[in-house]
Amino acid sequence: MRAAVLHEYGEPLAIESIAPPDVENHGAVVAVEACGICRSDWHAWQGHGEWADDKVPRGQILGHEPVGRIVETGDHVTPFEGGERVAVPFNLGCGDCGACVTGHGNVCPDDRALGFEPAAPGAFAERVHVPHAAYNLTALGEGVAPVDAAALGCRYVTAFNALVRRADIAAGEWVAVFGCGGVGLSAVQIANALGARVVAVDVDNATLDLASEIGATETVNGAETNDVPGAIAALTDGGAHVTIDALGRQETCRDAVESLQRRGRHVQVGLTTDAERGEIALPTDAIARGEIDFLGVRGLSPTGYDEVLRLVESDVLDPGRLVTREVGLDDVSDRLAAMDEYETRGIEVVTEL
Repeated sequence: MRAAVLHEYGEPLAIESIAPPDVENHGAVVAVEACGICRSDWHAWQGHGEWADDKVPRGQILGHEPVGRIVETGDHVTPFEGGERVAVPFNLGCGDCGACVTGHGNVCPDDRALGFEPAAPGAFAERVHVPHAAYNLTALGEGVAPVDAAALGCRYVTAFNALVRRADIAAGEWVAVFGCGGVGLSAVQIANALGARVVAVDVDNATLDLASEIGATETVNGAETNDVPGAIAALTDGGAHVTIDALGRQETCRDAVESLQRRGRHVQVGLTTDAERGEIALPTDAIARGEIDFLGVRGLSPTGYDEVLRLVESDVLDPGRLVTREVGLDDVSDRLAAMDEYETRGIEVVTEL
């Protein structure tokens, strides 16, 4: 099968012909129909994460936002017979530990991170193996197009987890989203669909126009505004109830925290680059005085995918609206390179493998 393999950080991925994966007793092999290209892939491609013992090794097949059809199952995988279309999470739980059985498989201590470690080769390939398939895979209706399902990826479900499960947003609340790439735009659309009022913050006017089209009530161009927290306070009559840093930069994280009203909730989605190396200075005294919640989020538990899919199938949410480009496997390196200077918009999806 064809696969895109990382051999040198920051250099084009090698498109190679390799043996398809063998199935484990508890696993399933999925023929990939589509796979999103995410900024987390860019972090891996750049060799980031050493400061968190999270650097992706050379030789890794990247890609962690697939959708496809089961072509082979292990002996212990009874919920699936083969042939089913499925959504695949990137954070693959073991299915048995305390975190998994209580609905928090996204933080399973024995998880495998699809596309980021040798134990879980990724989905920039014709086929991908999914361990503990009975727990991790979610059946996908035939009415959901592959490109729409791939847009769920890690970004859409991460934004859903951030807003619904972590921040517990309510209709009428103000949500400020910092960084309107794929996960940021997903947060804009989800927050709007759930009745919140959204301020989208980015440095690109075309991206802010797209944010407005999918539900942002207000927009702020951070490159043209000297005091972003002050601008958000003015737009929201005192500050946002919820902020999301979807980028992972010092300035976006701090501005987001400082844009909250008292007792607000900040959700950190974006991972840092080698500029921050996992550490960001924050106004901790102000956080304490204002009783600010600072929340982390990582993907979504596989057991939560059904909830998102029901909203998609009922047309409450439309992840496909965020897809701006479909590409082939040979184009992945160019699309990753375009992320160096934030030259991508929305969600880009590999549909030709």
